[in-house]
Amino acid sequence: MKKYFLPALKLTAVLVILTAGIYPLLIAGVSKLAPGKGDGVTVSHKGLVVGYANIGQQFTDDKYFQGRPSAVDYNAAGSGGSNKGPSNEDYLKVVQERIDTFLVHNPGVKKSEIPVELVTASGSGLDPHLSPAGALVQVQRIATLRGISVEKLKELVKEQTKGPLLGMFGPATVNVLQLNIALDDIK
Repeated sequence: MKKYFLPALKLTAVLVILTAGIYPLLIAGVSKLAPGKGDGVTVSHKGLVVGYANIGQQFTDDKYFQGRPSAVDYNAAGSGGSNKGPSNEDYLKVVQERIDTFLVHNPGVKKSEIPVELVTASGSGLDPHLSPAGALVQVQRIATLRGISVEKLKELVKEQTKGPLLGMFGPATVNVLQLNIALDDIK
């Protein structure tokens, strides 16, 4: 028994030091090299911090672009999805309610034109991005409420669209917070 116990104890001690000490310190050190220095990238407007670049926010006023729904009410401390599958009756009811609400706020849009990300939450519940189609489907509502031309809003969405990483990895996206800030800056 001594033959196996002492080496096992030593290995456990080494692994605890590596995984609970050195590795977290290494990751914390590397994070200081990232944008935001490991504290998140804040978005400022007119000298005030209005949010974080990589955490979705809820916009309830119809004069703003709406982001993805959140299963965690946009609480970054409790990131997560609903864990309900696409055949779950409760989930389907929630999605149908989101579709109905979207159609009420966006008259003239057909159910088939609603991009899926506008009625389903992301896996984290905090996704700050939409596809360009998710933003463009909302343009008519915002143009009507703000008295801005549809063409000008489409151009704004195009300006705020970021292409795939290195031109080939992932889809094109629009950060909803930054899009709404740019929308407020239109004179």
